[in-house]
Amino acid sequence: MPMKRIATGAALAAGALAATALAFAPSAAAVTPTTATVTASCGVFGGGTATLTATQSGTSATLTLTSSAITTPLALSANSIASTLTMANSTGANRVFSGTVNPAMAAGSPVTVGPLPGTVAAGDSLDFYKGSLKMVIFGVTVTCTSSAAQSPGPFVF
Repeated sequence: MPMKRIATGAALAAGALAATALAFAPSAAAVTPTTATVTASCGVFGGGTATLTATQSGTSATLTLTSSAITTPLALSANSIASTLTMANSTGANRVFSGTVNPAMAAGSPVTVGPLPGTVAAGDSLDFYKGSLKMVIFGVTVTCTSSAAQSPGPFVF
């Protein structure tokens, strides 16, 4: 009987230690806000309001830009836009998100690029203002910029 009590006590102590360790484990990093609005000017693609959506998993992050004000002049197949999104970082070096991820889009359709992967550091504060989005489509580079800070504010990682 004493051996059973010791085993039971040891199991309870191990469970309590595991629960305590989980309670004090660092929480997963989460970007805030997860969406922001920008006003972008994109040359032949037009300009206007666009939404940026951010996700984060540790030092990996993705950004997606969607806009009904910015449209494609031609039909585009899926994954045909080489995109480089440079975000100004008020706490250090600019961060770059790039890839060829986009849905198929008919001529005149709203533009969506991403999710574009990139690397972030804890404390990064990223804003599209003073950054840019470069899209290479059929060998032609289209650059989007903004003349004002994103709203409600920068993405903080």
